[in-house]
Amino acid sequence: MSEQKEKILFVLTSHDKLGDTGKDTGYHLSEVTHPWKELYSAGYEMDFVSPKGGEAPVTAFDLSDDINKDFWENPVYNEKVKNTKKPSEVNPSDYQAIFFAGGHGTVWDFPENKELQKLAVSIYENGGIVSSICHGAAALVNIKLSDGSYLVDGKDVNSFTDDEEREQGLEDVVPFLVESKLRERGANFQKAANGEAKVVVDGRLITGQNPASATPLGQALKRELKEVEVA
Repeated sequence: MSEQKEKILFVLTSHDKLGDTGKDTGYHLSEVTHPWKELYSAGYEMDFVSPKGGEAPVTAFDLSDDINKDFWENPVYNEKVKNTKKPSEVNPSDYQAIFFAGGHGTVWDFPENKELQKLAVSIYENGGIVSSICHGAAALVNIKLSDGSYLVDGKDVNSFTDDEEREQGLEDVVPFLVESKLRERGANFQKAANGEAKVVVDGRLITGQNPASATPLGQALKRELKEVEVA
């Protein structure tokens, strides 16, 4: 391995409207910052990419959360989220893992993005980790490996659940329900009660359910990164 810091690619949504509700959305801040804190403290470096590049829209912006505040006031990382890379600017061989952050915006712009899918497949098939939290798992529903199989087929996964979506009254706003779509793709879906933390690790696929899962997901990612050897 080189002496440079190992790197993880964080993927943020570029989509800023919650369907036809007139409400804003984007990436969920704590679902970025809490995993970031675990990884940053362990010496990893994170880069940020979004479907459109540039400044990614943010939701759940709460600087009373100390970890959110630490991230937002870190000049390096504040600059990175305000100037995300485009997928075409990313070399997947630079990264040990890819992490799809949550926020409702992801359900609109992650699933059909072929460039993001290629990045994830390249990292995974190079021995790296694919991970997501909450609605970020929308990125996983259409990822196919080189053999044509869905990445999630036969694997234990989770995401924001259908029950959690219904509890928020957004089941008819989002274009699809993430849990249902993952099940359609052959995933073995595992979940906790609404709002409770749940992280599922199946080899080099790591998924978290909701904002409460953000810190334990970062911890799981940190543990598993020590086990992988990227080619």
